[in-house]
Amino acid sequence: MTLLEKIQSMKMPFAELKGVTFTEADKDRVVARMLVRPDLCTLNHTIHGGAIMAFADSVGAAATVINLPEDAKGTTTLESKTNFVGGAKEGTTVIATATPVHRGRRTQVWQTRLETEDGKLVALITQTQMVL
Repeated sequence: MTLLEKIQSMKMPFAELKGVTFTEADKDRVVARMLVRPDLCTLNHTIHGGAIMAFADSVGAAATVINLPEDAKGTTTLESKTNFVGGAKEGTTVIATATPVHRGRRTQVWQTRLETEDGKLVALITQTQMVL
């Protein structure tokens, strides 16, 4: 089973609810896509900040899972920081790319760039995951 297949086989109900689709995965990079649907938007038909944060959290958690030590039981988010840079309108697709900052025995830190399909930066998210 490839790392992408492993992520795709994981039961992630909230990611499924948001419509997250994982498209690439290796130890150093995980990529996912999400359509900006009306139910993920603010009143101005722009992606809601909470949807951005939740999307990035799902991608960073998946990246952590495929990098867990053999004896680990799972992971949970300890901290997440989001810098909102731009917006994404309803009907567009946003792409999240998570890359590692630190992969230790007890914690992992991932940075996720969230961009539109044409490369416009929407947000930069840094999250710390605890290894359980």
